[in-house]
Amino acid sequence: MELKVIKNVDPQIHPTAIIDPTAVLHKNVVIGPYTVIGPDCEIGEGSRIDAHVVIGAHTRMGKNNHIFPHAVIGEEPQDLKYHGEYSTVVIGDSNSIREYCTIHRATGENQETHIGSHNMLQAYVHIAHNCNLGDYIVISSFSGLAGHVTVEDHAVIGGMSGIHQFVKIGSVAMVGGMSKIVQDVCPFVIVDGNPSRVVGLNSVGLSRNHINQDVKKELKRAYRLIFRSGLRLDDAINQMEQELSSTPEIEHLLSFLRNCDRGLCRTRER
Repeated sequence: MELKVIKNVDPQIHPTAIIDPTAVLHKNVVIGPYTVIGPDCEIGEGSRIDAHVVIGAHTRMGKNNHIFPHAVIGEEPQDLKYHGEYSTVVIGDSNSIREYCTIHRATGENQETHIGSHNMLQAYVHIAHNCNLGDYIVISSFSGLAGHVTVEDHAVIGGMSGIHQFVKIGSVAMVGGMSKIVQDVCPFVIVDGNPSRVVGLNSVGLSRNHINQDVKKELKRAYRLIFRSGLRLDDAINQMEQELSSTPEIEHLLSFLRNCDRGLCRTRER
């Protein structure tokens, strides 16, 4: 088998694109027709920016990202508290950001809106100021994240969902389509509806993320303590600390619950 070497080549910029002279484009970057790259931006190696994309000021982007037509990244936040201060959007590697997505800069001096790596943001997704997204997240079309939302690794958010400001979505959680989320979503569970309620453990997500059977059993015990026992959250946490095995997943769950600022989405009333 012949080894194919991909050469480093200068950025390929369509003649109709407008690139600010302060922007930095690394090797193998492709810029499509009528795209605008604003001041103080950096586009990482191997990234592809399709036609009619607008990348505003102070945006940092890692390697091998694909930005589809008409996305807008790094424009000023839709926030009355914003008064022109320096802020950024920082994006990791290998993200797919689909058509008409909007990702806004942060509010606050030297603050950032952060997107990790290997995420898929589908068409018309909105990421507001000061959001913090981890890795391997899928956000389906027409969903919106208000300001200061945190989404942890491997979470899935269904289409046309709305996430209230300052809410946290836990790792390997799934939000059903057209949900209204106003409280924190526990890691490893499924929530759905308006008002949203926890409907079960995210068994499919656990399998897809290769969580072994012993850990799944501990997470099921944790689920029953949090959502089925009738205990107050603080009491459930204390019992989990005493009864459950210390695994990275359980420790992460406990840390999330201890820092649950907006209250926790609960199960449906019976």
